[in-house]
Amino acid sequence: MRRRRSGNSRAPLAIAALACFCLPAQAAIIGTCTIMIGASGTMKSNLAINTLGSKQAGGSSAGATITANSTLCSILNLLDCYTVSAPAPIAFTSAPSGGDTNVTFATVFRLDGSGLDIPGSSPQRVTNGTHTIQVDLTATKSPGIFPAGNYQGTVTVRCE
Repeated sequence: MRRRRSGNSRAPLAIAALACFCLPAQAAIIGTCTIMIGASGTMKSNLAINTLGSKQAGGSSAGATITANSTLCSILNLLDCYTVSAPAPIAFTSAPSGGDTNVTFATVFRLDGSGLDIPGSSPQRVTNGTHTIQVDLTATKSPGIFPAGNYQGTVTVRCE
């Protein structure tokens, strides 16, 4: 007597077909942008003690090196090149009690030794290669003065 096999013989084929669609897609990497942090900046106060900034007398800019490499940028003449920005933080990383109250922050940066201050939130296109960036942070307290203590601010440099 012959037994009939029960079940659907097409089920393994359907599962195999679905497995092909579930594999992760391969994506082409079209470029990289690397940021190497250099010197930390130093913020100093003005005489009225209502401004802390790296552009104040005795202060210094923070620095970094950016290396951009985009295949499309080099092949298609600036299409899909990277942009660099350094937006201002919303608060100090650390500050004494009351140090963050009524404070506004602003950043500027300079690319490749240029003397031109660029607002931190204004992305600037960079071509392939290595570029230097100097970043300055200013904190202004209004009204009032900064309480005595240690302050630390962090600016994030972006390459997108």
